[in-house]
Amino acid sequence: LGEGKVLCIGLVCLDIINVVDKYPEEDTDSRCVSQRWQRGGNASNSCTILSILGAPCAFMGSLAPGPVLVFEIYRLAIVICTVLVNAVMLRLSLQVFVSKDVAVHFGYQSAASALKGLYSRVKQGAVLICAWAEKGADAIGPDGVLVHSDAFPPEKLVDTLGAGDTFNASVIYTLSRGGTLQEALTFGCQIAGKKCGFHGYDGIVQ
Repeated sequence: LGEGKVLCIGLVCLDIINVVDKYPEEDTDSRCVSQRWQRGGNASNSCTILSILGAPCAFMGSLAPGPVLVFEIYRLAIVICTVLVNAVMLRLSLQVFVSKDVAVHFGYQSAASALKGLYSRVKQGAVLICAWAEKGADAIGPDGVLVHSDAFPPEKLVDTLGAGDTFNASVIYTLSRGGTLQEALTFGCQIAGKKCGFHGYDGIVQ
């Protein structure tokens, strides 16, 4: 990717998160221990992680009216201004992230088999990446070499909301800094695992 700004395209939504003592059984009532509102959405979450890691990033997409979400975006120094004309041609880099759910839907039982089976469907020269929860993640590039990283689970599992977005953003961050595919994959698994150990995102760089 080289050094440059990362553009995330998608939506911003409001996640309302209720915390309970234990996972509720079906058709039962559970007392809510606490509740918090958190900005969400895949592109929004990825921008958050990129900004926390120190990468210049911008968001393009729909934004609901109201001060809360806008304030959060400005707090993290994510660019949301409107650009009408840009005469400079941008150098593009193509990384395709395939989720475990999509891979399973197509009949694959592992990240490695999904990458080998789906790589012929992506644009020539692309990098294909697939995270597989507690099994870590795999990736394959134009050279056809499959790389793997184990998962890095936290001591205590607290909050998995946005872990996939955290992985994606961390991989992009490393590649945008000139890191290798192996380095990006390992860093992505490390940061995603760390994120699962606390609520939200602010503790990622601590």
